[in-house]
Amino acid sequence: METTTSGGSVKESIERAGNTLKVGILSSLKAVNEIEVGVVDLARNVVSDALKATGSVANEAVDVAKGVIKGAIAATEDVGTGLLMSTKSVAKGIVMGVSDVGGDVFAVARQTAKGAVEGASSIGADVGQVAKKTVDGILEAGKEVGANVEELAKTAIGGSIEAAGSIGESAVKAVRGVLLGAVEGVKDIAGAALPKPKSPAEPSEKE
Repeated sequence: METTTSGGSVKESIERAGNTLKVGILSSLKAVNEIEVGVVDLARNVVSDALKATGSVANEAVDVAKGVIKGAIAATEDVGTGLLMSTKSVAKGIVMGVSDVGGDVFAVARQTAKGAVEGASSIGADVGQVAKKTVDGILEAGKEVGANVEELAKTAIGGSIEAAGSIGESAVKAVRGVLLGAVEGVKDIAGAALPKPKSPAEPSEKE
């Protein structure tokens, strides 16, 4: 009788622990989702308000995007965590904020992707993963604002590769590899947009 009771107690304890963990995980995931939405809204409002204040959307949008993505990366460096999540959310917010005021989302997408890769490199972060998350955020925004997602992908990927090229060949390989394999929903587009790896130089005919 005692063994059965003991076994029952153990089983109940395990079930309670499992349920407690489930509730905790669901609460955490909900909180993370709320944080992401909050960061998107914050970036969107900061960008649109800044551009409204300047009165020159066409001329200032790219500079504002550069400043915002730089600030986002600096914030995560100070905190020591959250880079990938915040980069995606901020990139999405930037594009949406620029769209809100009628700005050029393609130019801004390129600058945002470029700035994210450069910023990631400056703090020693994984440039490939940052590039992926940034492009993911840009494309999510593109879908929501009705932009040409294929062209937006090409533009954002181009910005990522340009930034990686200024860092070094290893960065280019990292960015190309991640974007080609894992950009959400646009693998074919990524493959078409990414520059092909350089083939070994042909022997020169001139001696």
